[in-house]
Amino acid sequence: MNDNPVPLSRDELLRAYRMMKTIREFEERVHVEFATGDLPGFVHLYAGEEASGAGIMMNLRKDDNISSTHRGHGHCIAKGVEVKGMVAELYGRSNGTCHGKGGSMHIADLDMGMMGANGILGAGAPLACGAALASKYKKDGSVGVSFLGDGASNAGNFLESLNLAAVWEIPAIFVVENNGYAQSTSRDYAVAVDSYVDRASGFGMPGVTVDGTDFFAVHEAAGEMINRARKGGGPSLLECNMIRFYGHFEGDAQTYRGLGEVEEIRKNRDCLKKFIQQVTHAEALTHSDLDGIDQEISVLINEAFDEAQNAPRPTEADLLTDVYISY
Repeated sequence: MNDNPVPLSRDELLRAYRMMKTIREFEERVHVEFATGDLPGFVHLYAGEEASGAGIMMNLRKDDNISSTHRGHGHCIAKGVEVKGMVAELYGRSNGTCHGKGGSMHIADLDMGMMGANGILGAGAPLACGAALASKYKKDGSVGVSFLGDGASNAGNFLESLNLAAVWEIPAIFVVENNGYAQSTSRDYAVAVDSYVDRASGFGMPGVTVDGTDFFAVHEAAGEMINRARKGGGPSLLECNMIRFYGHFEGDAQTYRGLGEVEEIRKNRDCLKKFIQQVTHAEALTHSDLDGIDQEISVLINEAFDEAQNAPRPTEADLLTDVYISY
C-alpha cells in the first residue's frame, strides 16, 4: 500500500473531485426532476457510490471499454460521456446521447468506450469479455471492465463470464459494487459466500475487497488490477463495499432499511465528504479550489436541464433509425 494518503498530482485530484461532484449533482437533480413526473421510465440513482466509479475510471484510457448496469449514470459521467447529452437522453430528446431512444437504463457512447448501461442483471459481463477478447487479439493494451451490483453476482451470465475470462486469460476486470441490498434483500440473506472475492477464487483469478467509499483505496486497487491486465496478467475481480443514498429505484419506499440508516450514512459514510477531508487535511487542495469546481458544476447541471427540457423530441421518421447497422 502507498503510504502517501493522497498519491496523486494536484491536477489529478481536481479531476477526481470534479468527476465525483458532477455525478453527485447530476443524481441529486435527477431525484428532484423525476418527482415532477416529467422524466419517463425508471431511474436508479448512483448517489453515494461515486468513489467507486471515479476511482476505477481515473485509471482508464479512452480506448478502454466498460459495461454498466441499470444504475449507470455515474459510470457514464466518469467514463467521459457528455452530461448535456445524458440529460437530454433522460428526457427522451432527439439530441440525447442515444437520440432519445435509450433513456436512463440504456445510455451508451461507443466513442467514449461506454458500451452501455443495461437493465438485465449481469448482462454487461459478457460484453466486457468480448471487449477484452478483442483487445487480446489486437494487442492494443486496452481492458474491458464490467460493473455489476451484488444482486447480479448471483446471475448465471456473470459466473459464466468469470469462467470465460479465466479460460481465455483476457484483460477483463469485474467490479462488484456491493451496496448490501441487491434490490431490497440483504446480501447476508441471499448470498452464500462471505465475500465476492470467493467467487473469483473459484475461477482461479485474483480478487480484492476495498472500502468503496474511499476513493484512494479504490483507485489504488483498480490501478494494480488494470496494469496487470494490460501486461497480459489476465482477469481480476474488485469488490467495492459501499452504500447508496436512495432506494433501488426512484419511488422505492425503502422499508427494508433500518430507522435512521440513510441519515447515518449521509452523515458518516459520504465518499465525497471523506475525499474532501483527506485532500484538505493533507493540504493537497483547499476548500477554495473545491468551491470553484462546485460553482462550475452547478452552472453545467442547470444549463443541461434547461436545454434538455426545451429540446425537440424524436419524430415518427426517426422510428426505424439506429435499429439496424449497415456495413
